[in-house]
Formats: sequence, C-alpha cells, structure tokens
Amino acid sequence: MTKEFTHGDPSLPAGVLIGASDDVSQQAHTAWRKAVAGVLAKSRRVDAAELGDEPERLLDTVTYDGVTIAPLYTPADALPEPSLPGSAPFTRGRDPHRDVTTGWHVRTRHGLGVGADAEASKVNKAVLADLENGVTSLWLALGGDNLAHSVLAEVLSEVYLDLAPVVLDAGGEFTEAAQAFFAVIDNSGDFNAADVEASLGADPLTVLIRTGQDLFAEAMALATEADSRPGTLRALTVDGTVFHEAGASDAEELGACLAAAVEYLRALTEAGLGTAAALHQIEFRHAASDDQFQTIAKFRAGRRLWARVAEVAGEPEAGNAPQHAVTSAAMMAQRDPWVNMLRTTLAAFGAGVGGADAVTVLPFDVAIPGGAAGVSDAFAARIARNTQLLLLEESHVGRVIDPAGGSWYVEHLTDAIANAAWGFFQEIEGVGGFRAALSCGLLGERLAATRDKRDADIANRRKALTGVNEFPNLDEDPPAASATRADTGELPVIRYAEAFERLRDRADAHLAATGTRPTALLATLGPIAEHNARAGFIANLLASGGIAHINPGPLNSAAEIAAAYADAENAVVVVCGTDKRYAAEGSDAVQALRAAGAERVFVAGAEKSFADAGYQPDGFLGMGIDSVAALTGLLKTLGVK
Repeated sequence: MTKEFTHGDPSLPAGVLIGASDDVSQQAHTAWRKAVAGVLAKSRRVDAAELGDEPERLLDTVTYDGVTIAPLYTPADALPEPSLPGSAPFTRGRDPHRDVTTGWHVRTRHGLGVGADAEASKVNKAVLADLENGVTSLWLALGGDNLAHSVLAEVLSEVYLDLAPVVLDAGGEFTEAAQAFFAVIDNSGDFNAADVEASLGADPLTVLIRTGQDLFAEAMALATEADSRPGTLRALTVDGTVFHEAGASDAEELGACLAAAVEYLRALTEAGLGTAAALHQIEFRHAASDDQFQTIAKFRAGRRLWARVAEVAGEPEAGNAPQHAVTSAAMMAQRDPWVNMLRTTLAAFGAGVGGADAVTVLPFDVAIPGGAAGVSDAFAARIARNTQLLLLEESHVGRVIDPAGGSWYVEHLTDAIANAAWGFFQEIEGVGGFRAALSCGLLGERLAATRDKRDADIANRRKALTGVNEFPNLDEDPPAASATRADTGELPVIRYAEAFERLRDRADAHLAATGTRPTALLATLGPIAEHNARAGFIANLLASGGIAHINPGPLNSAAEIAAAYADAENAVVVVCGTDKRYAAEGSDAVQALRAAGAERVFVAGAEKSFADAGYQPDGFLGMGIDSVAALTGLLKTLGVK
C-alpha cells in the first residue's frame, strides 16, 4: 500500500485545465489583484509596490494539515473532472442511484441503561417515535445486561429492519451484540433477512486504544460469519471520531482510518475472504465539524482514498465503503450551549453535501453532564433530529448528488486533503502499520502536535469559539460541574473549549462563594470614538475568563482617572485608548493609577504602542497574546482561587 496516490480521471492528461481563463477573466483577475494590493497597502501603511507581484498571497491561510487555502479560485485553478457518482474513485459519491427525494440517512443514537428490561421498552418508544418523525436509520449503544436477545428484540419491536438500517455499538462486546441481532433477524417474520442492512460495529483497534484488549481475531471471525449470512451486513466500523476527539486534523483522521482499515483488509484476506468480500465488510465513521468546506472536502477525499486502496488490492469497484458522519463532539461547548445548534447545523450540511451516507447530529447539550439545565433529553434529541430534516425537507440539500462538485475551491481542497492523508497513511505504513504506529508513539505524537497547535490558536483567539473565547455571555447560568473524565486509554478525549471553560468555572465559583464577580476597571482615555475599539476588545477578552468590567466613560485627565479608580477600587486596571493618545497621555495615566493604589495596570494594545512612555504598565493585552495565560494571571490578581 505504498504506491503513489493519484487523482482525477486517468483519461485526462495531468495539467489539463477545464475552462482555462480567457482574456476577460484575466483582466478581471488583474483588476482584483490591484484592488487587493491597495487595501493591504493601506492597512499595512506601505506602498503597494512593496507587496510584490502576488499581494493576494498575504491573504492565504494554512490549515493544520499544511494545506494552503487561497483567497480566490478562478478557472485557471480547474482540475480534471472526477468520474461520475457511483464510479471509482467515488469522489462524487458511492451511489449513483441514491433517492434524491430522501437524501442521506438521518441516523439517531439510542443507548440502553443498566435496567435492561425496563429500559428496552422506553428505548423502543423513542425509536418508534423517531422513525415516525423523519429518522431513517438507528444507532444502538449496547453493553452488559442489554446484550440479551430478548432485550434487543424488545428495542427493535415493530421496527422494519428491511427499511431502516441499524448500526450496533457495543465496544468490546461486539460479538455478543451481533449474535443477539442475528437472533432478532432469524426469529422475525416481518421482513426478509436478505433485505436487512446493518453494521455490526466491531472496531477492535478502537477497543485496543481505549481498553488495551486485543479482540482482533474475534472481529475477523465475526466478519467471516457476517459474509456468510444473507443481507447487507458489515462487521467492521473504522471509527475516525476516536482520532478527531484526540485532536487530529482532517487529513490525520483520514490517514489513521485508512491505516486501520488496511490492517483489517489484510487480516480478512488472510482469514480466507476474497478481496471484494473483505472490502464489503468495512465501513467508516468520521467526524463532521462546523468548518463546512473542510467537512465537504474531507468526506469526498475519504472515499477517494479508500477507492485507491481497493484499486491497489485489485478490486477498484468494491472500494465504495459507506460513510457515517457524526457531528464533532470536540467542537461542542458547555458555555452558551445554544450556539452548538448552529455548529451542528453547519456540520450536518457539510457532511450531507460531502456525500456522507448517514448523518448523526449530536444533541446540542451533549457536552454538559446531565444536559443543559431546564432542557429535557427529548427536546435536545428533537432539535438534533429536526436539524437534519430542515436541511433535507426545507433546504433540499439532498436533492443533488455532489452539489459542490466542480467548485474550484472544493476540488482543490479535496485533492489537498487526500494527498496529505495519503502521506500520513504512508508514514504509518512505514513503521509497520497501525498497531506499530500506536505502540511506538507515532500516532499519539502526531495528534498531540496538532492538538497543541489548535490549543495555541484558541488561546490566542486566532481560532474563534463563539460564546467561549469570543462574545461570551457572562450572565448565563453556569453548567453543572464537569464529571471526572475516565481513563481514555492510549489517546485522550478532548473538547476545544475546555481551557476557557475552566477559567469561567473558577470565576463562577468565586461569584458563588463571595457574591461578587471578579471585575476589572477600564481606564478609557479620550472620547468614545477613540477608545471604544480597544475597550470592546478588552471587555470581550475579560468576559471569556469570567471577569466583568467597569467602563466609566471618557477620562480626560489624571484627576478623572484617579477618581474613577477610587470609585471602583479594582485590583486590575486596563488602560484603553489609541496609540496617539498613549503617546500623549499614557505615561501619566499609568502614574496616576499607581499613585491611586492600583495593584496591577495593563494597557490594551501591543507593547510598541507604549514604547516611548516614561511609566510602563505591568503588561499589555493585545491581539495574539496567550489569553488563557493572561486571564489565569488576572484571576489570581483578583483573588480568585
């Protein structure tokens, strides 16, 4: 599996451009480039000629996969057209006959509690209610006492399994769950077993990561049995959400999944299954995030990658494994959880447009232990279900197969993610495969490096989390205390918002204990038009750490500054104004605040804005700082334990 990854229709020579730019578009591009240079020159206070021949390169962004995203794509960026849906490499979709009136499968997750018999009846009611209200596929979490045939039969009572595909999720108990499901199929007279479509959910490599149990041989035996039974039964699920929730980038998730799936494929063929039959036993589960274009390209790239493996294995037309999209749990926040509804909507849109066969939207309050206060589980589940139904029934997103196909941006992004993922896959293969990469630390180290980069971007607020590190709501009721996280094995389980949420938890605990929220004073120099931008920036920054602020309005003299401090008596003061105002009055403001007794005085802006001042502040709060570290220090100064 080390052959070079290629893309595109082999009938088209490399480098052929579809719809190459003509003179008119070239003139338009030149005019746009000139306009870009003018805007950038003005903002950077330089001459446009200093920006070079391609000033738009300053607007490029680079993803965690090292993929460069340009600010504009034109016909000159066209790539060879991929093959039609249903044809290898399946970039545009695995099923050419998908019913566009229904779109992808709306899949909901149901879990059984400890009291198996009592829970089975309750879950069955929820399952039937879902199926009556737009759900077309079921994801069942099982385990322990719930693995008995009688319990699963009760859960699936009155469910027509020839119409609603089922996915089992039983962790290391996948064999017991599969046998119970087989018994349900064999003992039902409501449908033909040959028409049943189901995933048995065996993923021994995930079990190995989480628990250290080696159930590989057991999973291969289950796959062999599934192949011998009637119906469309897939034994193995490659769960990429495990890597995503450990911090992986999109290409790293796809590359790790590819390595795991290849390990399964090799084992299945060694166990005696033909290559096509072995490929048929594997499907993929991937996380869908609120970066809609990344998600669209990720699912398109994922199909292309697996098709390449099937091609190398000699069965190119059997490389159309199903994809199950699950909205990212890592992106979900405990703070301002209502924003999660928007995040999951974008994620579901991206997965659907990207061609996922089934989509699961997690409840908006899934990150909060016990759910959001005053919100029932039924309400959260209904909103999650209706998110997809709105996209399908009202927005008609599923009416077109591969609606993003042909977009110069999406095609380039698909290509770049696929190549980055293939490169990571080859790295894993180079050390001996998935299990070797896990045991030698390659997999964990790579994901940790990406996780650290993302954490730094969030801490520096280069990556915005609405309601968390940007536009937080200080007046919201704090969520229930976070549950102690259980051991997650070889790879961690993270959420992007955790660092800021811990700061908010500290500030809220201080409020509960003292009756007063930690508060900082803004020393706002000059008229509102001058100080408003930086005062707003600081207010937003402080609130992301649970700190309130007092804005006394324009302060025009040292006496007014001292009086404002005397009224507030805050341990932390942040001076807010323009660079010009700092040059004229900044030093005097700092001196006046220190003379009045301020314990710590900061300035909003970069250090260079105060370079020539006589009295220096204790620090600067500007763009690009480590906000988590800065807020941690401010909370300590304000007496928050």
